[in-house]
Amino acid sequence: MSDIPKVAIVGRTNVGKSSLFNKLIEEQKTLVSAIPGTTRDIFEADCIWRGRVIRLIDTGGLDRGAKNEIDIEIGKQARKIMKEADVLLFIVDAQTGLQEEDRVLEKELRKTNKPIIVAANKADNRLMRTAINEKQWHSWSFQAPLAISAKRGTGTGDLLDLVYEKLDEINCPAISILDVHATQVSVIGRPNVGKSSLLNAAIGESRFIASSIEHTTREPNDTRITVDGRDYILVDTAGIRKMARVNKGGSKLEKEGIERTEQAMKRSDVCLLVLDISEPIHTQDKHLAGDLEKSGASVIIIANKWDLIPDKDSVTINKYEHYIRAHLPMLDWAPILFTSAQTGKRVQNLFEIIDQVVENRFTQLDDNQARGFISQAIVKHKPSKGKGESHPKIVKFYQKRVNPPVFELILKQTHNQALNPSYVRFLENYLRDMYTFDGVPIRIHVKGRSKSHTT
Repeated sequence: MSDIPKVAIVGRTNVGKSSLFNKLIEEQKTLVSAIPGTTRDIFEADCIWRGRVIRLIDTGGLDRGAKNEIDIEIGKQARKIMKEADVLLFIVDAQTGLQEEDRVLEKELRKTNKPIIVAANKADNRLMRTAINEKQWHSWSFQAPLAISAKRGTGTGDLLDLVYEKLDEINCPAISILDVHATQVSVIGRPNVGKSSLLNAAIGESRFIASSIEHTTREPNDTRITVDGRDYILVDTAGIRKMARVNKGGSKLEKEGIERTEQAMKRSDVCLLVLDISEPIHTQDKHLAGDLEKSGASVIIIANKWDLIPDKDSVTINKYEHYIRAHLPMLDWAPILFTSAQTGKRVQNLFEIIDQVVENRFTQLDDNQARGFISQAIVKHKPSKGKGESHPKIVKFYQKRVNPPVFELILKQTHNQALNPSYVRFLENYLRDMYTFDGVPIRIHVKGRSKSHTT
């Protein structure tokens, strides 16, 4: 696997480098405070944007005149990282304006001969963003900085786009998420639907115990494999019976196995819901589908034992697909693959579909795309209201995060306004029509009224 490109965040003390680092990696990994010199160690983390990965590195303040031992060491570490990085993110403070320390750093950074992107942090309102056009920011060799707000997230998407453009220019592109992390794939289903046999057929060897006896697999069994240069962790899980039956007569071992299966479901990138298509869909299949819809994992429905279906013709698959969709409507966004673990039919297509579904988890709409989408959606279908209420007014719609995709919809607040849940479902379906979200759950959070609705 190629090395992940490194992007170092540098700048003088207290310009918000750690706040930006945390915002871009979407977690609170570094300590943030108003006290200068809070960051003393070097922090690294992967940042994922539009399905590609870079390694972000947070550094301490590069202030001149450091006198104590700690400050001197902080500067040494930061300068070492600057030499190793592929691109430098030079952060200045939009609120304090261009400082003499920034000018000193400007000269030092120029000598590295590294691509440099300048961003003015703390541009938390329109006035501060407009101030970036003032004369002071044109009095040095760099162009006017990109106005961003780590606190509010404003401009951070544009910043990452610039970083990726710089990396492409120096022939050091960000790496696809599929080439960096092992994709965790859990196989879920009732007992004896062919989960272990399916995995054995997929990897081409008998790695998992397969038997016609129910509950052969007692607990999740992790196996790491590489297919066409990509890494996967395959998790063969215990078959899940109805919990009423398990609680009534199941063994302690079976109960523990089911608990671990449920945990595997929640931490997986993709779950394969395996059905025995030679039998009618069971109530338990429907329960598992409902659990998967809530888990946040991507889902592929595997209609296994296709070899047992007699008298197949050109329309047989369409007939069975309609049957599955009718009985599992909560997973109408999940692709269906008809397989035979016994004969190997279509099993070779499995990893290609897994890769596509994982990539779809990182589909990212920028602010312009999100605005364009909601404008089209409103024209196509005006926001619906509750009985006796005025039509709600949507004031903002944007994508909050990926993996899985989460969107936020802001309504204008009025005393008699509510958004009908059916409209949220319409938006989800329209998103799927317009963009590549196959196999991926979409969450839309609605705000601006007394009770929020999530789908």
